[in-house]
Amino acid sequence: MNAPNIKVSPPGPNARKVLARDGRWIATTTKASPLVVKRAHGSVVEDVDGNTYVDFTCGVSVTNVGHTNPKVVDAIHAQVDAFTHFAGTDFYYDVQTRLAERLADLAPGARPKKVFFANSGTEANEAAIKLARHHSGKPLFLAFLHGFHGRTMGSLALTGSKAVQRARFSPMMPGAVHVPYAYCFRCPYKLTYPSCDLYCANIIEDLYMKTVIPPGDLAATFFEPIQGEGGYVVPPPGWVERIEKITKDNGALLVADEVQSGMGRTGKLFAVEHTKAVPDIITLAKSLGSGIPIGATIFDARLDFGQQGVHSNTFGGNPVACAAGIAVLDILEQERLYANAERLGAHMHRRLEEMKERYEIMGENRGVGLMRATEFVTDGHTKAPAPKLRDKIVLDAFKHGLVLLSAGSSAIRYIPALNIPDALMDTGLDILETSIRRAAK
Repeated sequence: MNAPNIKVSPPGPNARKVLARDGRWIATTTKASPLVVKRAHGSVVEDVDGNTYVDFTCGVSVTNVGHTNPKVVDAIHAQVDAFTHFAGTDFYYDVQTRLAERLADLAPGARPKKVFFANSGTEANEAAIKLARHHSGKPLFLAFLHGFHGRTMGSLALTGSKAVQRARFSPMMPGAVHVPYAYCFRCPYKLTYPSCDLYCANIIEDLYMKTVIPPGDLAATFFEPIQGEGGYVVPPPGWVERIEKITKDNGALLVADEVQSGMGRTGKLFAVEHTKAVPDIITLAKSLGSGIPIGATIFDARLDFGQQGVHSNTFGGNPVACAAGIAVLDILEQERLYANAERLGAHMHRRLEEMKERYEIMGENRGVGLMRATEFVTDGHTKAPAPKLRDKIVLDAFKHGLVLLSAGSSAIRYIPALNIPDALMDTGLDILETSIRRAAK
């Protein structure tokens, strides 16, 4: 499919019919664009009216190896022909074990690992919560403002991304304490890196652990190596290592949520590999299954529950999802997509920085590999967030054949497939700049 090719102003008549039915029958969730998908291949999406678009979303960082990647599709077909389900928590099959072996071997750190499989990122984080509490016997968790760890009641307690996600759901799981993340563009302490000496990390020990986080009660610190829903916020060098030291010096576990940043998105399998930190637990989901629901909690083997019945599920380790996960890992390695993400990410960053010189509304470009974003502002001096302006750009780009997603208070995230053709990515960036230019007038 060629893209973009807008035949009918979207949403077209066929799309509008689906939108109306969706509004009648589907629960209110997080709809971001009036795109009604008919099919998708690689980095191109076709809607039900025959329009085609360049995809800079990957279904929210899920299809990192491209939509309907033939190797993933073949693996799914082969597994479906064999069997589709047999409760891998209660019985045994090789495809689940092989994926667990691969993930455990690839996770950072020399200590032996084990894996618990689930169906989503929030479930992977729920398993991490239970591992930490069961192992430590401690009640508290440290998490970060603007962080996102899911929407079920345990992981939601750790989420500090937007008030709307938490409103009217209290009481949630008790014991979660939030502190500011290293959000240098909007430092809540009004300091500047590196002269701040990582104050936002140091204050955890200097203040919070002396007031509201008794160190002896802390089970684990949950963090995203790069914040996702919070705005693709990249902490400065040394921050992750400092958080690791504070956590482990105080007898707690370090949990890296890689649900959005993992699986090669940043140029490494795990974003935390850009640092020297070694988490005790890593959570994955999204792109692990390339569209087939799967979550994984990779943990130090010493943390295992050790007794049957403590934690389990029905669909975790689904054989079709595991077959897809193995295929994704093969593609990432065999097609050198880690290096490609780094190369394309550097090119995207250059293009975005060139745009920033021309448009004051682009407050900051940030990211690693192909996990990138622009935060939009009303002006460069005050840096006031510009959510309406951001939303205008997203809609305008959609009308002209580029699919985008917002993040944080006023950012747009750019998460194309790691194997997007160079020319197609440049086409998407051209559309983006045109939409920014129109919005900036």
